[in-house]
This record gives sequence, C-alpha cells and structure tokens, in this order.
Amino acid sequence: MSKRVLVVDDEKLIVKGIRFSLEQDDMQVDCAYDGEEALELAQENHYDIILLDLMLPKIDGLEVCQQIRDFSNVPIVMLTAKGEDMDKIMGLEYGADDYITKPFNILEVKARIKAIMRRAHQEGDSREKAKTIEVGELRLDCEGRRVFIAGKEINLTAKEFDVLELLIFNPNKVYSRENLLNIVWGYEYPGDVRTVDVHIRRLREKIEANPSEPKYVHTKWGVGYYFQG
Repeated sequence: MSKRVLVVDDEKLIVKGIRFSLEQDDMQVDCAYDGEEALELAQENHYDIILLDLMLPKIDGLEVCQQIRDFSNVPIVMLTAKGEDMDKIMGLEYGADDYITKPFNILEVKARIKAIMRRAHQEGDSREKAKTIEVGELRLDCEGRRVFIAGKEINLTAKEFDVLELLIFNPNKVYSRENLLNIVWGYEYPGDVRTVDVHIRRLREKIEANPSEPKYVHTKWGVGYYFQG
C-alpha cells in the first residue's frame, strides 16, 4: 500500500521537485502552499508523514505544527532555510519529529522519510506483541499508542511516545542521551543530544504532576534518563 505524504512549502518549484521525486517511489503526494491550506488537508486526510516549511504565508510552519499536534501524531519533518540551532529546537518544541535545513539534497529527504516509515513499521510489529502497561496512575496502550494519566488521555507526539515506551519497558535502566538519540531517532539522524532533552522536558510537562520533581521519568545526573514508577 503506497504511503501518503503532505508537502507544504510556498516555493512551488521546491514542492514540484519533492513531489516528482517521491512519486517516483510510488508515494501519493498532496501539496499545500500556505499554512491554512496545510491545516485543512491535515484535518481532512490521513497522512503517513508531513514535510512542513517553517516560513509560510497566512499561518507559519511552527503554528501549523502546533495545531496539527492538537488532533494528530503524524510524523512531521520541518523544512527550514534557517540554519540556527534555536529554530531547529523551536520546531521540536512545537511538536516536530525531525528537521531538514535548506538547501537540501532530495536524496537526503527521501532517506529521512524512509527511515521514519521504517521505524513506524518496526514499532507496529513490536506493538503486536505488547498490549497495555500500567504504572501508578499512568497507563500506556501500546497497540493504540495512547497514554492516560488517572484515566485522562494525554496527547503525545510520535517521538514522545517512542521515548516513554522505551523507558517504561526497561524500568530503572539508565539511557544516555546518545543512546536515546540512536535508538529512537536512528543512527542516521543528524541532530544532536539537545533534541533528547527537549523531548524529555516536553514529555515531563505532559505526564508529570510536577515536572521539576518527576515521578516517572528521572534524570541520573551526568549519565542519562530512566523510568521508575
């Protein structure tokens, strides 16, 4: 079954090039040229991945990303012409899973998409073996990729869920930031360990009653992160 991709960029030549290249790999590609159109398409359709430009007319890419996160955990890759670290980190803060800096090689884009798709498929295979795990007030539904705290559903991004699932199935095992980056994002991921810190902080803000004194996701100073119920 072919994968469905949404490409969002106001530079029509870039969109045309990405679309042509992805369609060569039998992917179904929809295109949007501003933030409003992107949101409408994301709400109306199911996508396997979204490529989202940072600088967009009407609604910028960060706002679009944040609004999509209100109703979907679809993997989002930010496309940005800006190379500053803060822009990349901001994209991750708003719920993006990955980023690619312009100008980019289309082969890099395709490799990144395939890596994300492959991980999603592997996660699907492993989830068939696992079902639900409960620790205190936290309940993790691996099959539905849903998280509940005291019966209330918490909306996590794909990567936040991946990090939590890895930690919760390996309680008290300390993972360094480098380990988490390699396991969750993959060895081919070009980002740095601050990506992990951003996701851990965001995860704590969602699942912990007091993020500064976490009950579930703990820090072992100078080493890494671990889960303890």
